[in-house]
Amino acid sequence: MRDLIVIAIVLAGSLAALRRPWIGIMLWTWLSIMNPHRYTWGLAYNAPLAAVAAVSVLLGLLMTKERQSPFKAAPITWFVLFMAWMTLSWLAGLDPAGDYEQWKKVMKIDIMIVAALMLLHNKQHIYALMWVCVGSLTVLGVKGGVFTIATGGSYRVWGPPGSFIEDNNEFALALVMTIPLLRFLQLQMAKGWGRHAMTGAMVLCAASALGSQSRGALLAITAMLMFLWWNGKNKTSIGLLIALAAIPLVMFMPDSWTARMSTIGAYEADRSALGRFSAWWSAWNSAFHYPFGVGFNSARPELFAIYSPYPDFVHAAHSIYFQVMGNHGFVGLGLFLGMFVTTWRSAGWLRKHKSLNPQAQWCADLGAMCQVALAGYAVGGAFLSLAYFDLPYNIMVMIVLTRIWVEKQSWQTEPTYAPGWKTLPGLATPTKTA
Repeated sequence: MRDLIVIAIVLAGSLAALRRPWIGIMLWTWLSIMNPHRYTWGLAYNAPLAAVAAVSVLLGLLMTKERQSPFKAAPITWFVLFMAWMTLSWLAGLDPAGDYEQWKKVMKIDIMIVAALMLLHNKQHIYALMWVCVGSLTVLGVKGGVFTIATGGSYRVWGPPGSFIEDNNEFALALVMTIPLLRFLQLQMAKGWGRHAMTGAMVLCAASALGSQSRGALLAITAMLMFLWWNGKNKTSIGLLIALAAIPLVMFMPDSWTARMSTIGAYEADRSALGRFSAWWSAWNSAFHYPFGVGFNSARPELFAIYSPYPDFVHAAHSIYFQVMGNHGFVGLGLFLGMFVTTWRSAGWLRKHKSLNPQAQWCADLGAMCQVALAGYAVGGAFLSLAYFDLPYNIMVMIVLTRIWVEKQSWQTEPTYAPGWKTLPGLATPTKTA
């Protein structure tokens, strides 16, 4: 039954995308982030559903008159340059044939990000993308949180099989980034059961992240909460709410969890930590000797034998920074950082340029909560390999589109939406033109 449901949704969404290709962007995002087909057991499990969605988007893109230039802001220029450099790095790397599958996987995601920038341009599109990204991960986070509570935190929580976030560490970081995005959606809701449901979802996502037993995720969620508290208007209330949620969750976790988290400061005796240091040294030194990078696989014994002080510890970088540095050299790292620094600055611009018009207040909320999510990504990503995952790039898209929406004062021309508990914020039926 699951197979039939997933296939039916994909076919219906792909047909709709031929006329309204932005719907295909939502379908692709759902498949790419949540990987719902990986929770089936039959035909859908290995079916090329994402390819079907991508083809429908590209065909719709060719037929629609609503496409726009993707070069909308500085982060996008950095992003496209990063795409070009990754391709050059792959071709000039140590094993282009062996790295082809990874390059193809990354380029599929990046091309669809470019397509999203061409097809999404109004408030409804921004909200739809936010709901799809958040909903895809929240379903998995709530499921993992319930599992963590039901089992007393004795077992690790894992992500969708065969995805960028299959590993417990990467899945936990994705959930940490989801929590502030949930908060953004909660802020747009009227008081009622919907806001309480969002609070419950955030708590369960946090429980799921802790239940992954990822030390990097613990650092990420700590940094995210500190940033949220520091930038909040009412620090006392926010601090109290964070304490009321965090302390019971941490106390609930078993002794095995506490013992694992305590090893953060004892890296000398931790084989995993030494493996990361070995990978970081290898990435740093190889970046000097390979200006174009080595391709999409820098965890090679021959590189560690030359460039690492611990040549026996051949290990993935487990850091977005050293992952990009090792794969694509210093230029690749510079482009990667430039992309997210300019994205961060655009989010900050949204926070500072909130309009007196109530129709634009949501833009300031989006900028603030996206900055919180990026803070978690920046800290947690220092210890996790998640440089190519969709969600940070989707956040970039939402920030760029929202800034353009504000600069154009689009609330003056777009329809307003009737509020109410029966409608999701941003996706309600238009009632009039502001």
